[in-house]
This record gives sequence, structure tokens and C-alpha cells, in this order.
Amino acid sequence: MAGHSKWANIKHKKEKMDAKRGKMFTKIGREIAVAVKQGGPDPNVNSKLKDVIANAKANNMPNDTIMRSIKKASGDVDGANYEEIVYEGYGPSGVAVIVETMTDNKNRTAGDMRHLFDKYGGNLGTSGCVSFMFDKKGVMIVERPDNIDEDEFMMEAVEAGAEDFSAEDEYFEIITAPEDFSQVREAIEEKGYVFASAGLEMVPQTMTKLTDEDDVKKMSKLVDLLEDNDDVQNVYHNWEISEET
Repeated sequence: MAGHSKWANIKHKKEKMDAKRGKMFTKIGREIAVAVKQGGPDPNVNSKLKDVIANAKANNMPNDTIMRSIKKASGDVDGANYEEIVYEGYGPSGVAVIVETMTDNKNRTAGDMRHLFDKYGGNLGTSGCVSFMFDKKGVMIVERPDNIDEDEFMMEAVEAGAEDFSAEDEYFEIITAPEDFSQVREAIEEKGYVFASAGLEMVPQTMTKLTDEDDVKKMSKLVDLLEDNDDVQNVYHNWEISEET
């Protein structure tokens, strides 16, 4: 765990999510549609849909919006068929980047990805070129209540099946194995805690620090534009964002 630098990454991510709430809802709606088409509209028997709904709630997506998305996906047999494609590459100074997309036009998406990586000092690589530097984990960021004892919360998380736990002034972070994510999230939710985010993520094993100011600007722009792309669902990287970034 990378201490304060990691929390700078989390804070940076949360601020950007808050600023792009409308776009986030669109992307989650797309995930709901794909999950429903793959496993049906009942979250009790469709674990992927159940996890997407949990992430939607963690991002303050209203319940009626979630239900509308499920209902629409259930009846939308002629709707767009989205394909899940993962792109891997390098940002400036070899920062590892993974981009998860959902697209109805993979030629358009591939062209966009190549253009952005090339323009901002990186290059798109082949499948597997950086994913070995990441581990797939369940990641929950829980808003820290004023009256909670840190050790008490840690014990609750561990008893629920958490692999790792860390704390900062405003948040607790819980890490789980992917297969344990749902049960741990449900256990924490049942105790009344509020999530800032919850989902399966690609967690970097080591972080890369950028010291050149031009590289920092390019990497920041690359991440922003990737996240702004309508086909992109998630962007993961091992760039260690400083408090000043």
C-alpha cells in the first residue's frame, strides 16, 4: 500500500467522478444493459448485475433510474449490442495503462484509443503487455463515520472476508478477492456504512512516479480524455498522483 500517494489517487478519482456524475450514470446504465442481456434481469440469480447495481448505488444513482435501466434492457431485444474490449498500453515514461471499453463499433474505438495514446506521449500495446502488473480485486471505499473506531471497523471487514484494509482521515479502503467481493460488500452495507465507490478493479502492484512536468501534463490529459470517451467504462493505471496534481 502506497500511503498518502494512494489516497491522492483515490481523492483525485472521486473528485473526477463527482464532476462527471451524468456521464457516470450513462456508463453504469450500459453496464446494467450488458449484465441483463448476459444473465437476466433478476440480481438474485445474476451476480454480475448485482455487483453493477451495488456500484450504481455507491455512485448515488437513484433507485428508480437503476430499475428503469433494468426494465429497458429486459425489453430491448433490438438494442445496440455492446462488445467488451480491453486495451493495454503505456503512457509517458512507461506508465502502465488499462482501458476497459464497451462499444458497438470496435473500429471506431480502436482508432480513438490509438490516437489518444499516440498524441499524449504513449503507445497502445498488445493484449497482456501491462495487465501482468495489475491484480483484479474487489475495492470498496467507505466514507468514514465520525463515531467509528478504526480497529472495530477493521475487524468487521476482516470477519466479512476482506483481504486487506487501510484507513485515512475521510475514508476506509477494503480490498477483497474478486470472488469474495459481493459477500463482503453486502456485509458492510448491512451494517449501514456508506460507500464512496465499490466495484471490481485492476489494482497496480507497483506505482510509477512522473518527475518531468511535461510528462505529468500529458499523462493527466491522456487519462482525462480516455475517461471522457463515450466508449470507455474504466481506466486503470499505475501513475502515482501527487497531492499537487
